[in-house]
This record gives sequence, structure tokens and C-alpha cells, in this order.
Amino acid sequence: MKGIFSALLVPFDESGDIKEQGLREIIRQNIDKQKVDGLYVNGSSGENFMMSTEQKKEVFRIVSEENKGKVKLIAQVGSINLNEAVALGKYATDLGYDSLSAVTPFYYKFSFDEIKYYYETIINETKNNMIIYAIPALTGISMSLDQFEALFQNENVIGVKFTDGNFYLLERLRKKYPNKLIYSGFDEMLIYGAISGIDGAIGSTFNINGKRAKQILTLCQEDQVSKAYEIQHITNDLIERILDLGLYQTLKEILKITGIDAGVCKKPFEAFNFEKRAEVKKLVSTFNL
Repeated sequence: MKGIFSALLVPFDESGDIKEQGLREIIRQNIDKQKVDGLYVNGSSGENFMMSTEQKKEVFRIVSEENKGKVKLIAQVGSINLNEAVALGKYATDLGYDSLSAVTPFYYKFSFDEIKYYYETIINETKNNMIIYAIPALTGISMSLDQFEALFQNENVIGVKFTDGNFYLLERLRKKYPNKLIYSGFDEMLIYGAISGIDGAIGSTFNINGKRAKQILTLCQEDQVSKAYEIQHITNDLIERILDLGLYQTLKEILKITGIDAGVCKKPFEAFNFEKRAEVKKLVSTFNL
């Protein structure tokens, strides 16, 4: 369960329906070209929180079919509706996903006891492993070291997707829990997590830049930090331009230019600005995507 996991993109048509063939092409792109170690399915990058329960299940099914056991699969099942999270967790578990993951419940200001109950319920009902998804910038939930400790007491909580810039907390977690999996969630800060001893990373840009992410992680593990920094600089030049153009829209446009039917983003996301297509073509050429 270690290494680079793409936060899988999902292609939609103009009506918001999943483009099955395009999704299969994106899966193959990640496995065959980017050589990722695994796929993180139905996370933020998959526009999960705008999909119906049936669409989420459809994505889980297609990924499982296309993967055929080649790489590890993590199913993000988190939802503000606990019944949906449990149902999705059972569905992904039956499909053979290697672990579940769940974003902390958001919008309402849930207490930590309520958050703990949420995770324990999903685990107890599915009998699967769990990777906590900590992304305080989007959920408003920042957990302390003691709170992580309370969650980690459950042996089925095998790790955390740490999408947080608090590298002091990351260092403390790494030291205290050497046997728990820690995944970095910020692509642009991968090297700092790698220096801190993370087990892997989960990111949206890995759909098109996974090979460089693997190089950064491997070089840091081999104590070649200066070389890793060179690749992180290149990576961040790319990420900076992608963010300027629109994250998910641009990632899908890059895939389209390389011959993959990556569809469009779900509304209310704006459509890609085709006046910028020449800039995206230049990115593909300049960064050898």
C-alpha cells in the first residue's frame, strides 16, 4: 500500500453522465504510462461530492473491472450521509478494494466524538481497513495529535491521507506511528512530506505527472534530496500553470490533447476556456506529458 496513488479523474459528458470508455482510458493512462502504484477512487479529483450514489458505485465498478488487480485500490466513501458512506463502503469492499478511505464529515461542526463514531461505524459495518482523509482547508476539521491517536487505536485505521501544510504535525505523526501509513496530499509539497518519511502520496496531478512524483519520492528515500528538489521545481512550474488555467479542467484538457477522452467537469464547474488550448498544448510539449 506504499507509493504513488493517483487521485483518479472521472470524465463526464455535458449532461453530467460518466463517460465509461473515457474513464477506462484514464485508468490505463495511470497504470500503463504514469506507472502509479495505486488509484485513489472517488476523491475530490473525481468530483465525488457532486455525484449520485449510483454514479459513485458505477465508478467503483469500472475501476475494479479495468484494473484487474494490477495496482492497489483505495475507495473514498466519505459522505455527510453516514448511511451512504456505509453502503458505498460495503459495495467497494465486495469489489475487492484494498482499503477504504473517508473524508472527515463536513459542513456541520461535528465534535470529535461524532467524527470518531463516524469512522468506527464505517469500519464496523464494512469490516474493511480505513485511511483517514484529513483535509482541513476544505472540511474545516483540524485534528490534533491526541485525536489522531484516538483514531489510530483502532487497528483497522491503517493510515491517513494528510492534505495539510502542518509539517510539524506530520513529523510528530511519523515519529509516533511508524507502522501507520502516511500519504502526502499536496502535490506541490511532495518533497517536504518525502523528507519527513511519508509512505506515499495521493494527488490529482499524478494523472499526468505521476512519473515525476515517483522520482521525487524515490530520490528522497535514497537520500538524494538535491536531485529530488530539481524535479519538484519542474513539477511546481507545471502545477503553477495548471492552477492558473483551472485545475480539473486543465488536467482533463491535457489528457484530451494526448488522445484520451477525458470529458468535461460536472456543473457548476465552468467549462474549459478553449481560447487557452494553445497554452495547454505548450504545457504538454514543454513538460513532455
